[in-house]
This record gives sequence, C-alpha cells and structure tokens, in this order.
Amino acid sequence: MQILQNKKIVLGITGGIAAYKTPELVRRLKDQGADVRVVMTEGAKAFITPLTLQAVSANSVSDSLLDTQAELAMGHIELAKWADLILIAPATADTIARISHGMANDLLTTICLATTAPIAIAPAMNQQMWHAQVTQENITRLSNRQVNIFGPGSGAQACGDIGLGRMLDVSELVELTCQFFSENITRHTQKEQQPDQQILIGQHWVITAGPTREAIDPVRYISNHSSGKMGYAIAEAALQAGAKVTLISGPVTISPPKNCDLIQVDSAQNMHKKALNYSKNATVFVACAAVADYRMANIAEQKIKKSADTMQLNLIKNPDIVADVAALTNKPFTVGFAAETQDIEHYALGKLQRKNLDMIAANNVAAPGQGFNSENNALTVFYADGKYEIPLASKQNVAQQLVSLIQQTYLKQVN
Repeated sequence: MQILQNKKIVLGITGGIAAYKTPELVRRLKDQGADVRVVMTEGAKAFITPLTLQAVSANSVSDSLLDTQAELAMGHIELAKWADLILIAPATADTIARISHGMANDLLTTICLATTAPIAIAPAMNQQMWHAQVTQENITRLSNRQVNIFGPGSGAQACGDIGLGRMLDVSELVELTCQFFSENITRHTQKEQQPDQQILIGQHWVITAGPTREAIDPVRYISNHSSGKMGYAIAEAALQAGAKVTLISGPVTISPPKNCDLIQVDSAQNMHKKALNYSKNATVFVACAAVADYRMANIAEQKIKKSADTMQLNLIKNPDIVADVAALTNKPFTVGFAAETQDIEHYALGKLQRKNLDMIAANNVAAPGQGFNSENNALTVFYADGKYEIPLASKQNVAQQLVSLIQQTYLKQVN
C-alpha cells in the first residue's frame, strides 16, 4: 500500500551538508506514491544541483522568488496552494529563524508564509547551534504554531562534533511523513465520530513536568536534560479536553499552557510536597517530571572551591513522588513515566507493580529523535489490561493520544 498516494509534497531544501541526501528522500517519497516538487534556496545549490533533483522528482525545480516565467502564474502562490504538506529538509538554523519570524525574502519562506498547508521541518545543524537558546526559542515558536518538528537526530556531525543536530535519516523522514498523513486521517475520522471533545469536564488533573535541581552549594546543582516539553504537552491536551489542570513544574525555558494553575518548584522535596498536597483532590495524577533520585546530604553554605583532582559527594535518596501519591488513601488515577535507555518493558512493568500505579508510560530516551530535548516522542503504555503503543510523533500528538488512553482506562476502572 502506498501511504502517500496522490499526496502533494513541496520539499524545501536549504543550505546544509545534509542536502546531499535529498535525491534519495525524493525517490523514497515517490515510492510511497507522493508527487514531489522541489524548492531550493541559493545555499542548497552549493551542495546539490537542481538538475539532479529535477531528474529524480520528474518535476521542474523552483529556486527563485523573482523567476519571471513562474511569476506569470504567481508561482510562489501556486505552490503554496498546491501542497498538501511542505517538508523542509534539511532545515538550517537560519531558515528556522526566518520562518519563525515570518520573513519572506526568498521563495521557500514566501511559500511558507503564503500556505495554509501544514509544514514540517527536519532541523540540521551543529550541535551547539541546536542547543543555542535562540534556536530553541525559534523551535518553540514554530511548535506553538503547529509546525511539525522531525528530529533532529544525534551522532557524529560533519564538523567533528557529536550530539543532537543531525538531520534524521531518509527512512525516518519518510516514516514520519507517512505517519503524519495517517494520523491526520485518523484524527479526522475520530472528530466525525466524536464531535464533543470536552471529555474531561469536571476532572482535576495534576501533572508534574521538567527536571528538578538539587543544590550542591550556592552555585552548583545536580539536574538532568529534561526540557519539560512532554509534561507541558500533556497539560495542554488535558486542558483542551476540558480538565482543570495543576502543572507542577521544575525549571524550564518554555511557556506554560494558558489557563493552567502553574506551581513552580526547584527541588525534588519541594515537588514532592506540592504533588501530595494537590493530589488529594485530583482525579488524575501524571508524574511526567524527571525527578532527581538523589540529593546532597548536606548543602554547602559557601561555594566549594576547586582544589583536589577529585571530589566526593555524599548523596541521599529523594522521596518517591509517584509512589507516595499512589499510596494516598483516596489516591487519584496515577500515571507514572519510565525514561529508560535499555530493557524498557522490564523496568516499566517493575515500576508499575512495585509503586502501585494504574498506568505507566515508558520511552527510550537513548533513541535518536525522541525523548529529552526533542520535539518528538514515542511511548509504550502499560496498564492492568495490557499495553498500547504510541508511535513516534510530535509531543503534542503523543500527549493527545495519551490523555485519551488515560481517560478510557480511568472510566473502565470507576465503572
């Protein structure tokens, strides 16, 4: 079955080294039945020729906003209206910045501004550029506008660095594109079958998100790579479904959803106190935060000076937030998260039973293109009746599916 049969895709190619992969990307999209038209920036032509892309796409390649022949038919408007999806791969930091700020100074950015079609970008840049605050702000801005973020992946880069920033492999981009269209069809069908989406009216959801910080001294702390994006996406999805939401958040750089009750904390002990307090009257508790397992036995009152070549920290275990919520007399429906790097199912099922949870969502944070600091995620959800796979998708989409699954399982439990 050709999942992309009759789908019209504008492939935007920008000036990154990963542009050399795009002829293969065009071929694989066409193998799935798509009609592909290529738009190139000037920078892209330094890495791959228009003639090559014309040959593999069987369509002329567009590369100029001021093409007099194309403008006879208002070429950029025609492409903007023609597309079912605009996929930009590779998407450089510069292109991401210009699209996020609504610029239209070349053909590709003009099409993005003029289209009503969905847009997906596959970031490709140096790992430091990807982690730069301004890049993350631009990504957040695009994500809030419902732009799909495919990747980036992690690994060795052309510059010699290792880390996040690589464009996803062609097979992954094709899979995500197919998944995007499949989910849209499913979402449209569900909307027709279930016109009332306010399924959580009258419920109170308490959600933890982000990392915790455990102070070592007044300057340093122990933390982790959690961005808070998954927890914030769950909060947004629950709000959209009609729930009252209390979001207990560790330190993050993203804005909370409108209309949620935001409780900001730093340490695991503080999050523990707030979670127990607010969960006493909650319908559902979702422990999505990446809580530090240990904290300093004694926090130094002054900055610890660098002296010896090694330093030993005396750590003690933090309270188990989700287990203590699940142990409440009138506990809410309690959902845990298991961020693992190996033996995902084994560790997730162990936590589900040991902590008396109603459900646990497990993800492989070592897999490229998902988990910490990514715009995408994939979950395997375990509960009493079995398990449910949520495939790789944007965290917003994953959150919507998870919220729906929680509600269905919760209703079975109370009825």
